[in-house]
Amino acid sequence: PEPGRLLPFEKVEVDWSRTRAWGAGGYYGRVFLNVRGREPEGIVEPSDYEALRDELIEKISAIPAADGTPLQTQVFKPQEIYQEVRGIPPDLMIYFDDLRWRSSGSLGHGDIYSFENDTGPDECNHAENGLFILYDPRRPGGGRRVEGAQLMDVAPRVLEMHGVPVPERMQGKSLLG
Repeated sequence: PEPGRLLPFEKVEVDWSRTRAWGAGGYYGRVFLNVRGREPEGIVEPSDYEALRDELIEKISAIPAADGTPLQTQVFKPQEIYQEVRGIPPDLMIYFDDLRWRSSGSLGHGDIYSFENDTGPDECNHAENGLFILYDPRRPGGGRRVEGAQLMDVAPRVLEMHGVPVPERMQGKSLLG
């Protein structure tokens, strides 16, 4: 599309015979490879799959900020960070500058940097550290900070609170012990 005319990916004519990879927008970037035998018009040979992922990791990791300074970008292969990958995962997942930048879901910005998201300014950035509040009426008192926890650590604690055994194969450790 011409610069300034934003189009969602689904509205763009793609020449799949020349497309090795494409991205989808969101809080983290998702890159999909056009793999022969997996995609309807795939052109990337399965034997070239890992080499292309490694090449893209190197190139994406080297993208600088709009002012030329380095970004703290992390690029992940989903099966290296998840115990089990279900459905149709992306081939690569990208945290641009520790999620300070998001991946746009539209084309036509005229540049690789956009200071507004697809729907307008976004003043709510996301980060790896979050917030959770757990109320247990059997343990009254003030709250406390929990360091080093992950989202998957909440479920074992909730199961324990309800007297449900935590399955051995469940990832995560109980919060608050």
